[in-house]
Amino acid sequence: MILPYFYLFVQSLAPWDQVDSVFVPSSFTWRSYEWIWTGGGYGLPQPWLQALFNSMLVTIVDSVSVVIVGAIVGYALSVLPFRGRRTINTFILFQMFYPSIILLVPTFLIIRIAGLYNTYWAMIIPRLVSLWAIFMYTSFFRSVSPELIEAARIDGASEIRIIFQMMLPIARGITTVIFLFVFMERWTELMWDLIVVKDPETQTLNVLLSTLFGPYHSFPGPLYAAGTILTLPILVLFLVFSRNFVKGVQLVLR
Repeated sequence: MILPYFYLFVQSLAPWDQVDSVFVPSSFTWRSYEWIWTGGGYGLPQPWLQALFNSMLVTIVDSVSVVIVGAIVGYALSVLPFRGRRTINTFILFQMFYPSIILLVPTFLIIRIAGLYNTYWAMIIPRLVSLWAIFMYTSFFRSVSPELIEAARIDGASEIRIIFQMMLPIARGITTVIFLFVFMERWTELMWDLIVVKDPETQTLNVLLSTLFGPYHSFPGPLYAAGTILTLPILVLFLVFSRNFVKGVQLVLR
């Protein structure tokens, strides 16, 4: 499991004449990373940093939105009494059994008709809500004592305040699991971003790396460097939130 990542990192530090020719190079250099940062000077466009910014933008917006919307909707479906709640829960569960690929073409047509093609919104809007996150929050909030919620209402707390100041802190482990999984899924997204965005200034880093056989095929070192940069956010997030992640997974498996 570790070996591919080790190879990726080592090759990103290898001199260009040794990239892919030896497993462990005789020396190490930051040239590939400098090439990405400075633009190289080979007469080729260097949108690596812009692509990294694009990936961070769409991933953070979608991940935060999934948590917020999932918590609000999950709270409503698990706590608030209203007509049709059971039907909505059944529909969410039913919809989760269908692969998202079957909605690819209809979603693309909606984006194009709405005039959002080749924009950030084309990548962001379809991933703002996750039925899986709603289902997870709904299941967890049902285990919270109703007396605790009623006590907060008696103290004058609004439903929104209960969600963000009481329910989300209680669901810290579940929230970590949801955020990390959604972040990882969105960060590694390729097919959808490749379809809805053609402008190099708007492309994500995954889409840029998919041009391996394009104008950058003669520069494998920077490709390895970009691949290493692509893996770092997920690694850092997991190391920072590993304790909450383990607690959240234990709650899910109960």
